[in-house]
Amino acid sequence: MPLSPKTTSRTKACLIGHPVAHSRSPIIHRHWLKTLGIDGSYELVDLPPDGLNGFLDQLRQGVYAGCNVTIPLKESMFDRVDRTDDTAKAVGAVNTVWIEGGKIIGGNSDVHGFMANLDESVPRWQEATRQVVILGAGGAARACTYGLVERGMRVALVNRTKARADELAMRFGAAVTAHSDDETDALLGKADLLVNTTSLGMQGKEPLRLDISRLRPAAIVYDIVYVPLRTRLLDEAAARGHPTVTGLGMLLHQAVAGFEKWFGARPAVTPDLRSLIEADIIAKTPSS
Repeated sequence: MPLSPKTTSRTKACLIGHPVAHSRSPIIHRHWLKTLGIDGSYELVDLPPDGLNGFLDQLRQGVYAGCNVTIPLKESMFDRVDRTDDTAKAVGAVNTVWIEGGKIIGGNSDVHGFMANLDESVPRWQEATRQVVILGAGGAARACTYGLVERGMRVALVNRTKARADELAMRFGAAVTAHSDDETDALLGKADLLVNTTSLGMQGKEPLRLDISRLRPAAIVYDIVYVPLRTRLLDEAAARGHPTVTGLGMLLHQAVAGFEKWFGARPAVTPDLRSLIEADIIAKTPSS
């Protein structure tokens, strides 16, 4: 179905998912709109899965220039857009949507966000990294795995339900292996980089219970959770002297691509923006 020539706003974007009230994406995009002097808007749309078709109709009518997509809609959106870019195709999930040539296009900027954050936080990390252990096998694990395999890494996926890890490993080939929880300790002893892509350790969730004493002293520990800003996993790793990477940078860097597609200017991830989001998270995180 071609896009309608009727356009209410080409400078209006949003985040869709369920739930979305906790999202910091509006703060990020509104900061960039103000900084760059662009007359646009960014809003939250709480959208359960059965509302996706109606939202796509709005995109075709020009109500929005595009959107970000969060859980549980990333894989459903992948199946509904007119075309996907190469990264979304490889990952099998869409988190950024825009209009191009009269078509709804789906991309995945989680890969860039994950890798850019690692590059920024631990420069030259690749020099001593070959083996990666990723905890989880959901949508975030897909993006992280793809980015790391593209950089020549070997990835061991650990998931409570091994069948889900098996499915993901098959998608990415021989560089990726699947493992159950009971193999974690042995895998940690060989890891140069440990990545948590689960929600364990997130505010309101159960803590991630993991004995990291088996990690090599120089191993990097990366937790994509960003609320709280530093999880117990990262605090324990830092106390042992491991380089650590927080999840906030991934959130900030993944937002760049969508903003550029919708509003026509490439924004920067600056210390001011990071401080703005950190202050919001701290203000809304209950003290322990």
